[in-house]
Amino acid sequence: MDSTINIGLVGTQFMGKAHSNAYARVAKFFELPAQPVLHSACGLDLEQVRGLAKKFGWKNAETDYKRILSSDEIQLVDICTSNDFHMPIAVEAAKAGKHLLCEKPMARNAEEAIRMYDAVNTAGVTNMMIFNYRFVPALALAKKLIDQGSLGSIRHFNAVYYQDWLVDPLFPMVWRHSKEKSGSGAHGDMNAHIVDLARYLVGEFEAVAGEQRVFVKERPIAGSTEKGEVNADDATSFMARFQNGALGTFCATRMATGCKNLMRLELFGSKGAIRFNLERLNELEYFDETMSSDTKGFRAILATEPSHPYIKSWWPPGHIIGWEHTFVHQISHLLNHIAHNEEASPSFFDGVKCQLVLDAVASSAEKEKWITVQEFHKS
Repeated sequence: MDSTINIGLVGTQFMGKAHSNAYARVAKFFELPAQPVLHSACGLDLEQVRGLAKKFGWKNAETDYKRILSSDEIQLVDICTSNDFHMPIAVEAAKAGKHLLCEKPMARNAEEAIRMYDAVNTAGVTNMMIFNYRFVPALALAKKLIDQGSLGSIRHFNAVYYQDWLVDPLFPMVWRHSKEKSGSGAHGDMNAHIVDLARYLVGEFEAVAGEQRVFVKERPIAGSTEKGEVNADDATSFMARFQNGALGTFCATRMATGCKNLMRLELFGSKGAIRFNLERLNELEYFDETMSSDTKGFRAILATEPSHPYIKSWWPPGHIIGWEHTFVHQISHLLNHIAHNEEASPSFFDGVKCQLVLDAVASSAEKEKWITVQEFHKS
C-alpha cells in the first residue's frame, strides 16, 4: 500500500466517534489500495476535539471547518454535523475538489439534497451516504437472496425503528428537536435508514401516506430554567406503495418505551420471506415456500461464514461482529472507490431519493392524503 487518502472529519460527537473508529481499524482488517490518514478533526469544542484526536489518532484538531475545506492536503471530507450544516459544507467541499462522505439524512429537505448532488456531480468527486445498514452481512445476504429470486415477487415490506431516549419529558432540548436545525426528528434520523433499506431490497417508492406526532411539545433548556418548543417529530408512521406493486408500512419513534435501538424488517414474497432484527445483527431469518410441508418453517441463518459478505476479513465462523463493524465495511468500500476513481454506493443520488420519500411523507401528514413521490434521475 503505497498511497494515502487524507481525511478531514467535521463533527466529533457520537457519529464522529463511530467514523473515527472505522478509519482507525479499516486498514488492519481489509486490503486497501490507499492507506487512510486521520489528518484533521473539527468540532465546536476544542478540548473535546483534542480528546477525540488523541484517542483515535487524528493529527490535527480544528474548530473551523473551512480550514479543512481549504487544505490542499485533505482529499476526503466526512460530514458528521447537525443536518443544517450538511448542504453548505458539502457544496463548498465539492467545489474544492474534495471527495465526500455524509451522514444521513442527507439534508433538511430535498431541495438541499439536490443542491448537494448537483455539486458533487459537477465536480466529479466520489461521494457516499452513510446508510451503514446496507453493510450488515445478514442484510447483504438478504439482498443476495432477493436478487437471485429466492423470495419470488416481493409483496410486503414492513419496517419499524424503535428508540426510547425521549420518553422522559425532562430530557433537555437538543438540536434534533428543532426542525430549523434537523429538518425532521425521528423521521429523518431513523426512517431514513429503513427507507433506504426498502429501496435497496425492494425498489423505488411510488406514493406514501403518513402521520407525524410531537408527544412532548416543550422540553427544558439545559443550564436554564426556561423551556424550548419542540417542533421536530417524536414519531412518524406511514404506508407506502412501491413501483413494482409491493406494499409497505413504516414506523420510527423515539417514544418506544423499553427499546434502545430496535430496527426490525419483514419481507414477504411469493416464494419466501425474510425477517431481520438489528438487536440480533448476525442473524437472518429465512422461510422457503418451496420446501416440503413437513420441513417448512423460518430458520435462523447465522451470517458469520467466510462466504457471507465482509465476514472473511474478521473472525472464524460463529464469532459474531457488531454495529461498529458496519462503518468499517462501508469505509473500506469508499476508500477503494476513491482510489480507483469509481462511483460509490450508496451515493448522494441515493441520499436524494431517500430524502424525496421523507419529504413526501411529511407533506402527506400535513395535507392528510396520499402523496406521489417525486421522480428524480441521475444527471
